[in-house]
Amino acid sequence: MVNENLMIMNNFQGMAKRLTTLLKQQGIANDAVLSTIEQTPRHKFMPESLVHKAYENTALPIGNGQTISQPLMVATMTQLLLQHDCHKVLEIGTGSGYQTAILAQLIDKVYSVERISHLQYQAKRRLKQLDLHNVMTRHGDGWEGWSSKSPFDGIIVTAAAKEVPQRLLEQLADGGVMIIPVGTEQQTLYVIRRFGDDYEQQRIGDVRFVPLVQGALL
Repeated sequence: MVNENLMIMNNFQGMAKRLTTLLKQQGIANDAVLSTIEQTPRHKFMPESLVHKAYENTALPIGNGQTISQPLMVATMTQLLLQHDCHKVLEIGTGSGYQTAILAQLIDKVYSVERISHLQYQAKRRLKQLDLHNVMTRHGDGWEGWSSKSPFDGIIVTAAAKEVPQRLLEQLADGGVMIIPVGTEQQTLYVIRRFGDDYEQQRIGDVRFVPLVQGALL
């Protein structure tokens, strides 16, 4: 059994290395992002029935109509965030906790909000198992953010909003950056910078995310 488990782990490590090679070929140039993705056990953030697909470059279902994001998109959004001086980040949409885990290894302090209570509970447990203690998660409405912990140097939104939530803009620190997909049928990834009362928006490209739904679900 020990030898079998070792073979499985070695197999996962090999698949993770091939995934990061693919991400590099797809334009991910930040070595810290690539290294963190290679070392983070994505197979621990999904149903056991999908573990064999854990290191494919694809989004996978995790229940409740939600997905664990495509590794390329996780890497892209994280790389965009790290182009700015972010020490305190808010994540909207904890989901499986995978993106949260990546952020927690690269950012000093991470706060994450999830609207589906059992997903938030599962993610919190996984993060604890990985000894990631610079993360706080809570069950709540992502559209409302986490005002009591604001302002944030960075905000990363892992679901597509029909419009940029005003409450999130208000919680962004002066000079802070938000990475957010916006749209319904057609979605676009944006980087938004705050300069006092003004906001500068940069279009990154077309994307496909699950919708950012308002309200918390028990």
